[in-house]
Amino acid sequence: QVQLVESGGGLVQAGGSLRLSCVASARTLSRYIMGWFRQAPGKEREFVAAMEWSGGSTYYTDSLKGRFTISRDNAKKTVYLQMNSLLPEDTANYYCASRYYSLSYNPRDYDYWGQGTQVTVSS
Repeated sequence: QVQLVESGGGLVQAGGSLRLSCVASARTLSRYIMGWFRQAPGKEREFVAAMEWSGGSTYYTDSLKGRFTISRDNAKKTVYLQMNSLLPEDTANYYCASRYYSLSYNPRDYDYWGQGTQVTVSS
């Protein structure tokens, strides 16, 4: 069982930055995949980035490479999403999610979800 709590969302002007945090409550995160997804109003939830907790490999949706960075703090059991050069189209509710063992880009494959944190980018 993994419980996830996100924070760090807010209102930012275009070109600005935000760092989202996701604190995981679990006995161990070994072999878990930690992912970030986002969902804008009227749109499907989409993959943003993911990380293999044990090995540290990272994966991104192509359109966000170079602007978004996923990272982790092992001791704090926290995964971060650093978002730079934000655009109005990045406005969405951002979710942290996890699943065991293998990477997936499909949100339906993730077993554990946080409550989401809203990111709003003004033009």
